[in-house]
Amino acid sequence: MSIAKNTICLWFDKDAEAAARFYAETFPDSSVKAVHRAPCDYPSGKEGDVLTVEFTVMDVPCLGLNGGPMFKHNEAFSFQVSTEHQEETDRYWNAIVDNGGEESECGWCKDKWGISWQITPRALMEALAAGGGEAKRAFGAMMGMKKIDVAAIEAARRGD
Repeated sequence: MSIAKNTICLWFDKDAEAAARFYAETFPDSSVKAVHRAPCDYPSGKEGDVLTVEFTVMDVPCLGLNGGPMFKHNEAFSFQVSTEHQEETDRYWNAIVDNGGEESECGWCKDKWGISWQITPRALMEALAAGGGEAKRAFGAMMGMKKIDVAAIEAARRGD
């Protein structure tokens, strides 16, 4: 077994395996590497329950820990997924939201386990990096969006 030097540990109530499998099915270069069961009873579970799940999300090593209900996810942590075009943006956004998730503002959404995701088209990042009026117009357009509309960002960048 090879463990990455730096791994993101995500605390789940009890659904780490379901979340990891959803991520592996939804995002490229993602997989469930291993499922480890508790060797004995622990405060939030019993011997034999899934305790940890090793997985990757777009090549980022993660560990899902079924630690119980005492800690909840919030927007202070999010995965940011850079997309190439509207179709890819729609595919990831809809997969998360349509699987019990919820929309938020400015390209953010939250999956049904409470993990926040930023589904961010490259067109938006390029517009913001351009600076000046282009960035200001694109940023203003983004502020009124939930899922990012690539065509609207590009139009705003041009000043249309």
